[in-house]
Amino acid sequence: MTGSWPGFPRALFQISCALAVLCNLTGCGRSEPNRVQGYVEGEYVYVASPLPGTLESLYVQRGNQVKEGDALFALDSIPEKAALDEAERRVAQAGANLQDAKKGKRPSEIESLKEQMKQARAALVLSEKELARRENLFAATAISAEMLDLARSTNDQNRHRLSQLESDITTAQLGSRIDQISAAEAAMRAQEAQLAKAQWELSQKQRFAPRDALVFDTLYREGEWVAAGRPVVALLPPQNIKVRAFVPETRIGAIHTGDSVRIIVDGIREPFAGKVSYISPRAEYTPPVIYSDEARSKLVFMIEAVFDPKTAEKLHPGQPVDVEFGF
Repeated sequence: MTGSWPGFPRALFQISCALAVLCNLTGCGRSEPNRVQGYVEGEYVYVASPLPGTLESLYVQRGNQVKEGDALFALDSIPEKAALDEAERRVAQAGANLQDAKKGKRPSEIESLKEQMKQARAALVLSEKELARRENLFAATAISAEMLDLARSTNDQNRHRLSQLESDITTAQLGSRIDQISAAEAAMRAQEAQLAKAQWELSQKQRFAPRDALVFDTLYREGEWVAAGRPVVALLPPQNIKVRAFVPETRIGAIHTGDSVRIIVDGIREPFAGKVSYISPRAEYTPPVIYSDEARSKLVFMIEAVFDPKTAEKLHPGQPVDVEFGF
């Protein structure tokens, strides 16, 4: 792992700026009444993958400017590709099972049943004729009752056999039962959900810039193992750059959210224009329970000012500035 977490010196800047304000209030130096000291702050976007893996490719370097959608890094994705391939095959299998459940028997099987039904019908016709002859013979007392009963039994068996084959053909053309088809459909949906999960997990192994930004830092090198959820790239979008300043208690009442401010930076002739976006509701230091006039004069409140993206690109986190109000 390389780099450092951005914003580490933030507390040091706050303390320094607050001490400078107190110094001005106590007479350490002369200051303009509508000017306070502050510093540039950045709110970083830490881009990470929710899955672990070896950092296979790092497409950006510290200081690069990236556009929304630009590739930032890719982790090793061999396990996820294998899982996706397995999920696709399982979906295909479940789909085939569902289609099979909806179909009847194969055409050749149905043809075989139809041929058996033709044989049964022919046997029935023959047994009916044989039964008629034996009934005539029995009436003439030429045969015994047993022979007549045998002919009737054979005729009944052939009739039932024909009825059975007709039912078998009807069933063969229907396909599986409704509950079996419902089970096959549920299995298909379950496999499709697994496929969607595998596709999402594979997509998470490559991360892209969520917006236009400066690559503030890269926190891993190619070949290093990255734990799940650990940021690999820290981005600083221009709209996330702001100025923080500390205003004495005696002046805070005259400042409101939306007020225009001017930011004066060393080495730049023209000040930058911004607006107050936030005023802290509490003092930076805990005061005594009962405020004396002397203690109240030492209280400071943090305010934040923001800029349009073009102006923000010219500012750098940690940069000391002067903030003017009421111009």
